[in-house]
Amino acid sequence: MNVHLLNQAKERITNVPMLINVISKRVRQLNAGQRPMIKPGRNMSHMDVALMEVAEGKLTAEVTFSPTAKSEGDNLIQL
Repeated sequence: MNVHLLNQAKERITNVPMLINVISKRVRQLNAGQRPMIKPGRNMSHMDVALMEVAEGKLTAEVTFSPTAKSEGDNLIQL
C-alpha cells in the first residue's frame, strides 16, 4: 500500500471507517474484473488503484439518511 496515496485519499474522505469501506468494496469490484477508472501504473495493486481513484476524485462516497429511519439498519451507504 502506498502511504502517499492513502494520505491523499484521507483528504477526500476524512471519515476513516468510511474510507476503509469504500476502498474495500472497490478492491472487491476490481478483483471481480471491473475496469479501473484511472490508468494504473506498473505493479500497482488493486488497493493502490482504489486509493488513487479516491485521491483523484473519481470515486466518492455518499451517505444518505432516511428521515423516518427507525433503526441504524435503515441507513443507506451508496458508493
